[in-house]
Amino acid sequence: MAETSVLTLVADHTAGASIRNIMDAAVRELTDAGATCAEPDWLSEGRAVDIAFSGPWREEAEARLSASGLLDKIDYCLQPTLHRKKKLFLADMDSTMITVECIDELADFAGFREEVSAITERAMNGELDFNDAFRARVAMLKGLPEPVLQQVFDERVRLTRGARTLVQTMRAGGVYTALVSGGFTFFTSRVRDQAGFHMDMSNKLLFENGALTGIAAEPILNSGAKLATLERLMTEKKIERAETLAIGDGANDIPMIEAAGLGVAYHAKQAAVAAADAAIRFGDLTTLLYYQGYRDSDFVSA
Repeated sequence: MAETSVLTLVADHTAGASIRNIMDAAVRELTDAGATCAEPDWLSEGRAVDIAFSGPWREEAEARLSASGLLDKIDYCLQPTLHRKKKLFLADMDSTMITVECIDELADFAGFREEVSAITERAMNGELDFNDAFRARVAMLKGLPEPVLQQVFDERVRLTRGARTLVQTMRAGGVYTALVSGGFTFFTSRVRDQAGFHMDMSNKLLFENGALTGIAAEPILNSGAKLATLERLMTEKKIERAETLAIGDGANDIPMIEAAGLGVAYHAKQAAVAAADAAIRFGDLTTLLYYQGYRDSDFVSA
């Protein structure tokens, strides 16, 4: 049988529920649509499963599955089997690889959390020009003592569940990993080391007399820069587009999500979800490993 596509179903592990019934129903839906399905392959017993199939077109299969409502409460990815395991991985940092927005946490210490968080939310939804919103928020940080950055990192920055396992497992598989953020180098350099990324790129805050100036170095690392980094690394590493993976949660991530071989939205704003090939709505970052066909036994312990 020529297996041309694979549907991966991943249960929310925190709910403690099995997806066997959903799997059986999905196989019936695909079969009724004219697909020939292989035997389901459990990547994680009771939690993550692959259903490989040939015919019909993936778009038709996803439309049928979506209409059935089977996929409403689980994470899933429908993709070609070819180039499924990627060779290049780009990830956003704030609210993706870590649980917070660093600029909002800094603003808390500056006394402008509410104002900055409101701008952050609108920027992530794509309602504001990123560069303008970035400069406006950084300006509110003027005068913040430099040691506060370390305090924010120590007290508030936490890796998202599964982040280190995701990066370490992909690195063990020969994947080049890059952390690309519209945030700040102070934080990306430290998160890079914690999670184990090969490299990081972000914006540099400027200081004077031990305090923030309210200005960041230009040019600003925005959505265009994230996309350019993907394209540059593809060329440098001689990696095909189909072998690339990008993940993020906001409008600033959309260009790289759309350009990657597999673009994934993580607990994301609707604009990013609409642009992505797949989403993670319920589970943690190890879901991205299952989407690529990794098994529990392949996971590198964090």
